[in-house]
Amino acid sequence: METKNIMIVGVGGQGSLLASKLLGYLLLKEGYDVKVSEVHGMSQRGGSVVTYVRFGDKVYSPIIDTGEADYIVSFEALEAARYLPYLKEDGRIVTNTQQIDPMPVITGACTYPEKLIEKLEEKGAQVDAMDCLTLAEEAGSSKAVNIVLMGRLSKYFDIPAEKWQQAIEALVPEKFREVNLKAFALGRG
Repeated sequence: METKNIMIVGVGGQGSLLASKLLGYLLLKEGYDVKVSEVHGMSQRGGSVVTYVRFGDKVYSPIIDTGEADYIVSFEALEAARYLPYLKEDGRIVTNTQQIDPMPVITGACTYPEKLIEKLEEKGAQVDAMDCLTLAEEAGSSKAVNIVLMGRLSKYFDIPAEKWQQAIEALVPEKFREVNLKAFALGRG
């Protein structure tokens, strides 16, 4: 199998590291060679955070270059736009529609771009956008956006939902399992 590349992009504190850990764990259990690389930006201050997950028969490097991502999983629409150059021509963006204002918008130096999803599609990206925050809250915690996104991403893999759920059960502390399993199911649809 040729190497597949997934970028998980978001803002610090959204749970992108748990999402990448879950994905890496699942793919290892499925028998793939997996490389996960965490690239922290100003994660402590709400800045951009990027994680690379690469898997296949044999993966030599954890880094994804421009034009190589099969999937970009984005916790926030502006982050999807920021990393669009990394998407393959036939790649897909799975994104939360939630808007998190970056510091220049908060300070009034800039305005948040309008119609980002439409702009991504105009540039040729296949975009699967959904309100993950509302679904996470429906599951029982606004912090479960990461697992809602993993549920949505799971639709594009030939790995049964039960295996994703087993990975959640293995990695998520017991007191948060029920919420995360529900968040996964809501994201998967």
